[in-house]
Amino acid sequence: MDRTDLQRLTKEELIDLVLRMQRPEKTSRTSSKPPSSDRKARRDRAKPGGAKAGHEGHSRAMSEDADRIIDHHPDQCLCCRASLSSDLAAETVSEHDKIELPAIRPLIERHRRLAVRCPSCGTLVVAAVPDAAKGTPFGPRVHAVATYLKTFQALSYERLQGAFANLFGLNISQGGLMNMLRRAQGAFAAECDKAVAALRRAKVIASDETGVRIEGSNAYHWVFRCAEAVVHQAAPTRGAVVVRTLMDGHRPDVWCSDRYAAQQGHANAHQTCLAHLARDVAYADEASEDMLPSRLKRWLQRAFALADGMETFAASTIAGKRRALERSLDDIFATTTSCDLARDIQNKFRRARDQLLTFAQRPGMVDATNNACERALRPAVVQRKITNGYRAMWAAQGEADIRTVVDTARLAPGTNSFKIILQTVSA
Repeated sequence: MDRTDLQRLTKEELIDLVLRMQRPEKTSRTSSKPPSSDRKARRDRAKPGGAKAGHEGHSRAMSEDADRIIDHHPDQCLCCRASLSSDLAAETVSEHDKIELPAIRPLIERHRRLAVRCPSCGTLVVAAVPDAAKGTPFGPRVHAVATYLKTFQALSYERLQGAFANLFGLNISQGGLMNMLRRAQGAFAAECDKAVAALRRAKVIASDETGVRIEGSNAYHWVFRCAEAVVHQAAPTRGAVVVRTLMDGHRPDVWCSDRYAAQQGHANAHQTCLAHLARDVAYADEASEDMLPSRLKRWLQRAFALADGMETFAASTIAGKRRALERSLDDIFATTTSCDLARDIQNKFRRARDQLLTFAQRPGMVDATNNACERALRPAVVQRKITNGYRAMWAAQGEADIRTVVDTARLAPGTNSFKIILQTVSA
């Protein structure tokens, strides 16, 4: 906008423009922007690092299975200088672990086919081709390590090649690594199908998506979550067709997501993510002098308090608090405001009116936020920032299948991502 355009504006338009320019920038606290995009505070205003006053210290826990135990006995009495025999009864005063990684080198098993001339007829007999000579020379653990480093540590093919060479002394071409990953991804298909089947039986489903680059074009990484499974999908579109295709006609009781249109209408009821709305309200409260955003902020605080106490409140208490929240919403919607920012957030809440307290109507079944899906998407966002996407769709969908199997297994406590991968590729 140049000087001529500004001269054409009316006085009211100029005032509105100035007020918009004075609004604070959005941060991770007031929007969906990542924390890494926030401007850092000046050093003189920054809080000091280190442990806070009164913080209880922690030390490394002792290993449960030591490979070797070495006892250190005193040789001489410090009082009378008498020699102390190692046969004397002793008690443990303290224990200290010394930890080291062993030198890692590949275990190479060479199979040789031998030929023997028959002493009876003179025929040269050659041994049959062993199974080890068929297919890839790399074993399941090599496949598992490559899959883990590529998928969960977001290494590019170049860095993955360097990791194998520097850490294990194993030289593998980038093409060989690509073929290895493609073979490993096929082992996850069966477990991935089980996760999809569990999703299609679920009564409550949450979903979210984030942008990725696939074959040099904009695409999307979707995640769908229920109590029994976490399903990742790579798709070239952000449209609702992704949801309809995956659900294959299944319509759950409740769907939880943000307010994006493609996420709507897939269940009998919907729970809007209150965390998304809370960020919008935080920005409106910071940028506007109107009291309406502050009222919505207090309303959300009450809603989050209800969600946190859902497992401890009686059914009558939950119903009473829900009715009180609904009455408060009616009062907020009846309030008039001249602030466009406050009016926009008011209308956003009004459009989501029937989706705000679904969690209170189904205690223990529905979450008030979609944070679990956002956490499941975070590795895909890290992968996008580090590697700038996928060379091919098979790589994106293959990685989505791996994440599906691992994240579904991790719903159970005490699981290990690498062990899940190794178990799957070894099956």
